Amino acid sequence: MVTTARSPVPRLRHEPRSPHAATVRRRLWAAGVVLLALVSGCTGEPGDEPSPATTSPAVEPTSEPTEPTTEPTPETTTVRVYSMVDTRNGLRLARESRDVSGDDPLVLAVEEMVAGPDDPDYSTAWNPATEVLGVTQADWVLTVDLSEDARTANIGSEGAALMIQQLVWTVTDAAGADDAAVLLTVAGAPAGELWGAVSWDTPVTRADPMSVRMLVQIDEPREGAASGTAVTVSGEAAVFEAVLPWSVLDAAGAEVTSGTTMTAEGQTFAPFSFTVDLEPGAYTVVITEDDPSGGEGGTPTSDTRTITVSAS
Repeated sequence: MVTTARSPVPRLRHEPRSPHAATVRRRLWAAGVVLLALVSGCTGEPGDEPSPATTSPAVEPTSEPTEPTTEPTPETTTVRVYSMVDTRNGLRLARESRDVSGDDPLVLAVEEMVAGPDDPDYSTAWNPATEVLGVTQADWVLTVDLSEDARTANIGSEGAALMIQQLVWTVTDAAGADDAAVLLTVAGAPAGELWGAVSWDTPVTRADPMSVRMLVQIDEPREGAASGTAVTVSGEAAVFEAVLPWSVLDAAGAEVTSGTTMTAEGQTFAPFSFTVDLEPGAYTVVITEDDPSGGEGGTPTSDTRTITVSAS
């Protein structure tokens, strides 16, 4: 009898479990349960009601939304407005620069002309109650439509003729169309007889500037302007041999300084410019025709501007 020897079967050893290991396993199991609950909430079937724990309350707006209310700023344009001044050559046109804001500089320029000048040496005979109903342009003719108040003016035939030129020069200057003709209508109808002295029923162009404009003209500074101590004076003049005398008076009328400047050309309207240094204070700047006759032809034409100089 053969006896086969058997290898001994190993026995598994069971290590005793420590209390710490059991605690770790319980915590891992609890974390797994929570994670499973969160995943289930995110992958629920369509139509399932959300868990109260994952729903945030709606936030009501505290005020109604407002739309921006900023409106575009009207464009500012500089226009030149013509008035009248009495000179040794009779009534003449004088001009001032005005800054106007709006969509139609032609209408605004005529409104400024009707309102009257800023310079107290200038005047106008247009009725200030006159309304500008419109300005249109077609075939190089500018038609200015005014209210019935435009028919009222207290002026003689010389002044009435110059009133026509006053409007013609103002609106053609604003249009940048010196050669354009101007027709006046009143409440939409041809103006016809005006002011008991003239008739305006066909388009009118500018008259020769030497016959209607004052011969010396300050454009800048404007009447009542404020300036630094270096004052630049500019404008146009038609003077003998292009020589233009000037002076500056203080508030009491005493002469502070004087000199001469030259225009770009003599005996015709040409630009000029000069700069004078002044102490702070109130002044009057004066330009005058050069008068080789020594006053035999009357008082030379002059133009003035009152200004205030402050420290720069």
